[in-house]
Amino acid sequence: MDFDDSSAVVLQDARRRADAGMAGGRRTNAQKWLIALSLVGLYLAAAVVFHALDMVQSRTLYVLSGLIVGLSLVFLGAFKSGLHMRAQEKRLKLPIVVCALACMLLVVYLEPATQILLAPFSFVTMAYGMYRIPRNTAFLVAWALLSGYAVVIALHYTAQQNDALLRLEVMHFVALAVSLPSFIYLVGKVQMLQRILHRASRKIKNIQEDAQRDTLLGCFNRRYIVAALEEQKQLADETGIPLCLAVVDLDHFKRINDELGHLGGDEVLRSFARVAQENVRAGDIFGRYGGEEFLLIFPATSLLPALNTCERIRAQVEAHPWTGLLKCRVSVSIGVTQYIPGESVLEFFSRSDTAMYMAKEGGRNQVVVEEPVAKGDPSVTVELLGEDPDAQDDEGSVITAVRHGQRLVSRV
Repeated sequence: MDFDDSSAVVLQDARRRADAGMAGGRRTNAQKWLIALSLVGLYLAAAVVFHALDMVQSRTLYVLSGLIVGLSLVFLGAFKSGLHMRAQEKRLKLPIVVCALACMLLVVYLEPATQILLAPFSFVTMAYGMYRIPRNTAFLVAWALLSGYAVVIALHYTAQQNDALLRLEVMHFVALAVSLPSFIYLVGKVQMLQRILHRASRKIKNIQEDAQRDTLLGCFNRRYIVAALEEQKQLADETGIPLCLAVVDLDHFKRINDELGHLGGDEVLRSFARVAQENVRAGDIFGRYGGEEFLLIFPATSLLPALNTCERIRAQVEAHPWTGLLKCRVSVSIGVTQYIPGESVLEFFSRSDTAMYMAKEGGRNQVVVEEPVAKGDPSVTVELLGEDPDAQDDEGSVITAVRHGQRLVSRV
């Protein structure tokens, strides 16, 4: 039941969909720049339309274009040089928002007709930065914008003494002063919801990680290690990369439990799991299959490197300074083999398990390697550990046992 291929396919498809969903939620730096420049481009396009309607002069468009190019280069230089890393908010959303609002106020000062663009694009600009700017800071930015707008209105009236323009600008000001703080307040609620969802997501992730771990030993548990084996088997079938599996079993564990009690036996298991995980490679997958039996998966690994890792674990377990209450030594028997494309996971596991039992029968504290040989293929070249190619049968598997640094060969 553990090695049912149909359940593995469903699990793998679910993982891939989840990974694709997570990957789709992340934007590259180029995409982020494209979004920001697109928003700026919308404002520039609106100003061009106003120019076509003879409401904006050409010089204003030149000034606006120069500001866009100049500030874009400034922020691009800050990101490229790493200066943004010195800021508390690494994406520089607050400086970007402040510069954008200041540029819009300058354009309104140069062309009063563009104040119709100020309110909607103020909302767009504030929304762009709200998920990185604290709500209180956003209120300060809004207050600064309204103060600057009031100064622009006063300058216009001082220069032109136009009562009609003054009334129009005051109406725009009142509309912006009423709606912008309300918008910031409501977006702040969305920020709070986002933080709640983020915390919930982290808790779910922690729960998922805990569900993958053996609560006693900290290594992967049976459910995860079996699913990982299914997934790696399917990956090996799809890509043709090598895959190895080792079954690791503690020797005389019942005697250890009898001497130390179950709590002492648990401590031995914890120490062994720690030693094993310290000696596996970064890409290897180590987990508890049940009781004192463990599985070690070697993705994209041929037989010789897998054997080396297994022998290193065996040697480290033997040399580990175990508690003095133990009358017998602690050792492990390991069986390792390489995946034959097209075989079932059950067959793959059974060959490793058989090799482990041969290690037990051969005296324990050793690594037995079952070198895979395709059925009906009498032409097999044995290169593992420099063994003699003649030391094999016409058809079957070559078994190599490593015990105390010696090399032994059995044939099955």
